[in-house]
Parts: sequence; C-alpha cells; structure tokens
Amino acid sequence: MADSMAHADWKLIPEYMHGGIRRYVEHGVLPGDFLQAVICNDLFRAVERADDTNILLLARYVIFFYNYTPHECWGSADHVKAWVARGGLSGTPQSERVA
Repeated sequence: MADSMAHADWKLIPEYMHGGIRRYVEHGVLPGDFLQAVICNDLFRAVERADDTNILLLARYVIFFYNYTPHECWGSADHVKAWVARGGLSGTPQSERVA
C-alpha cells in the first residue's frame, strides 16, 4: 500500500502522536484514550485525557481528521467500532493478521 497519509499536513499534530493516528487509519488499531475520544467525537473525554500539549491542540485534531482521513473512520463510537472491524484502509482486521 502506498503511503495513504502522505498528503496529510502532519505539522498540525505533535510528532509523538503520528504513529497512533497512522496505525488507526491504515490498519484499524485502536489508539490511546485521548485519540479514541477525539475520533469518537467525545469532547469531554478528550479534554479529560489530553496531556499538556494536546489540550491546546484539540482544534488541530478536528481539522486533521476532517481534512486528511476517511470520514467513515471518525465521528462516533459506532464509526470507530466499524473502522476497527474493517481493519482500516488495509482492510485486514487485526484478528486476521499474521504475527
């Protein structure tokens, strides 16, 4: 698979968060609590789980996911659950991947 996120403006997001976003979007691997709250559109939980850097960047996450990721991978807990079951862009659910 070509780099599906190559067009994204990664400057919006702290570098230490890139891996979790890539794994989620490309392979449907659930990220940590903060990113899960962001992609589920749960503002209260996102604020509660954010570190000192990410609390100031919540709007950037919304901009990033809206502009650079498939719309069916975020927005509600049901969308996230379906995205994980699908296996992200790769289409291979985690339960079917060879270790």
